[in-house]
Amino acid sequence: MKHRFAAILLSFLIIGLLAACNDEQSDTSTRAADQKPVKIGFMICDNIEASRARFAPFTAYLSEKTGRPFQMILANTFEFEDLAREKKVDFVHVNSIIAIVLQKNFGLDMLAVDARGRNGHMSTGTIISRRGSGIKTIDDMKGKSMIFGPALAPFGYMAQYSMMLEHGFDPETDLSFYAIPPGAGKHEKVVYGVYFGKYDVGAAPRIDLDLMLHEHKISERDFNIVAESVPMPYCTVGALPHVPEKLRRQVQDIMLNLKKDETVLVDGEVLNVLKRMLNDGFSKVVDSEYDIIRKKLKLCNMAPYRKN
Repeated sequence: MKHRFAAILLSFLIIGLLAACNDEQSDTSTRAADQKPVKIGFMICDNIEASRARFAPFTAYLSEKTGRPFQMILANTFEFEDLAREKKVDFVHVNSIIAIVLQKNFGLDMLAVDARGRNGHMSTGTIISRRGSGIKTIDDMKGKSMIFGPALAPFGYMAQYSMMLEHGFDPETDLSFYAIPPGAGKHEKVVYGVYFGKYDVGAAPRIDLDLMLHEHKISERDFNIVAESVPMPYCTVGALPHVPEKLRRQVQDIMLNLKKDETVLVDGEVLNVLKRMLNDGFSKVVDSEYDIIRKKLKLCNMAPYRKN
């Protein structure tokens, strides 16, 4: 009987030790997961150096507020599908076209929209001409040359292309030719291309026009606004499906409650998070507001609705 009791007692001791080991391993795994870098992919704006300086404070702020190390990944628009497919990013900060592509193809959870400028979390695209050119309407653009921004730009390409199609004007046949500038600073190149007369009309985001006016790089007297699109959602932050729900909502809450005077330490320098990011704040995503972009993407036969 004593031997049997001893065997039972030993069994309970072994079970207890195994449970304690499992709990310890679980705690260790949780701590390791918490220290794994959270990768947030930012769309390169203008150039890598400017983008790194622009988004470093926001990345550091997320690290500070979540207690998790966030790592900035800078990428071009066309790289984000591969990054999402290979799970090389957890969160993304991209324009609204890329957000829609990632939502449709990879289940992106859109969390917040940048708020900036006259239209808050919305923005518009304009078609501009040089004052004195005689080009004041889309009809006046017949046989003229045009310069667009990047081909995946909501407000530097899609908005303008769709406005022309909606007007019954086919950019492929009704313009003499059109071009997309290479390299960095494409939106400024559009404006200057029209200003210096290399192109008759240009596709310029309203935000970039306003910024150049504010910085006195151009004057309102220099241009005609030939057409302006309806307001549509601006740059968007989202999480990929593999990101835990708790972390998604934590990051979303941080963004929606981010105040204009919030600062963070980056490389020994105290920086204003929103000011450096060129943002006024964030707004919560309303998915139905993106329907107008989806409609225009289909009209322009653009991803993710391209038919051929």
